[in-house]
Amino acid sequence: MNLVYGFVLLIFACLVVLAAFTRFQVWLIERQHPPIGSFLTANNTKLHYLDIEPEAPTSIPPIVFLHGASGNLNDQHMIFEPLLRRRARLIFIDRPGHGYSSRGPKSNAYPDGQAATIAALLDELGIEKAIIVGHSFGGAITATFALNHPDKTAGTIFLSPVSHPWPGGINWYYDFTAIPVVGRLFSETLALPAGLARIEGGTACVFAPNMPTENYSSRMGAKLVLRPSHFRNNAIDVANLYDYIVETSPRYDKIKTPGIIITGNKDTIVLASIHSIGLRRDLDNAELVWIENLGHKSDHVVPEIVVAAVENLSGKAAHDLQELGRAAHNRLSEDAHGPIEKCIDPEGVIAKEILGNQAVQIPESPSEPI
Repeated sequence: MNLVYGFVLLIFACLVVLAAFTRFQVWLIERQHPPIGSFLTANNTKLHYLDIEPEAPTSIPPIVFLHGASGNLNDQHMIFEPLLRRRARLIFIDRPGHGYSSRGPKSNAYPDGQAATIAALLDELGIEKAIIVGHSFGGAITATFALNHPDKTAGTIFLSPVSHPWPGGINWYYDFTAIPVVGRLFSETLALPAGLARIEGGTACVFAPNMPTENYSSRMGAKLVLRPSHFRNNAIDVANLYDYIVETSPRYDKIKTPGIIITGNKDTIVLASIHSIGLRRDLDNAELVWIENLGHKSDHVVPEIVVAAVENLSGKAAHDLQELGRAAHNRLSEDAHGPIEKCIDPEGVIAKEILGNQAVQIPESPSEPI
């Protein structure tokens, strides 16, 4: 019995040490990556956001940027603020429960709740309509925003989005962390030290096969997601997503606002052959820009196409987005960065995928019709 007690005591001591290490790292991470925006309460949620006004009057609607899972507003701010700050009013948001935004009501654990909170923020800021730009998980919120708040939607831009049911599941730690008691214990002890060891490898997978943005993890504040509350909120978001989009995606045909989908055929995180092609199929008024040899970070790797899409949606220009997609492919054609073969089975991103009962042929280039 003494051995059993000793073993239990050892486990308890290890957990105490890991919890203390986690708390110290949280303190350190928040000093390395402090909030850079303002705070405002909307829908009972204290939101951290950046509101950047244009330097002169503009006819481009305000643009709202929604980051993906494990992210925060720094992700898109570092890329798009330099490109668009003189052109339009820019709103970068830490989604509820991420970055420095509070979680708010229980509804914020689902895309429709987050969309409602973002709509409430726009009301507080006096913004009647906006172009909504969502990357990855933010794509599901973008679709929901257009579906539930069409009067506030000037247009949508989907960047490597999640939007439709997918085969398989999610990484085990999302479901595990979402469990109330053991998940909380995991996030308070093991998640942060384990996550610190995986940040660079995770960044390589997110960008593969393209070169990551210089000092991406540091500039984005990637470690913020490892804080226990943020880690749990992120896990709950992801764990809830599949059932949510099973219920919601059949209603996408009710979205009538114009949309542009920008995606790559080498995305190892979100299968473009399911999500982006599914959106193009289901949205009546959307254009798909399919870019060969582009990975998951379309926001960072082809930001020039995102800017062109903004100009097209606002009526400021009529860019040939397909030609821009071909030019991007030419620029990216030799990219072979990151351990792409270790990120996902490569068979998952080529040839065909089954969408419901419909077999869809993946185009060889963005110019071929879908």
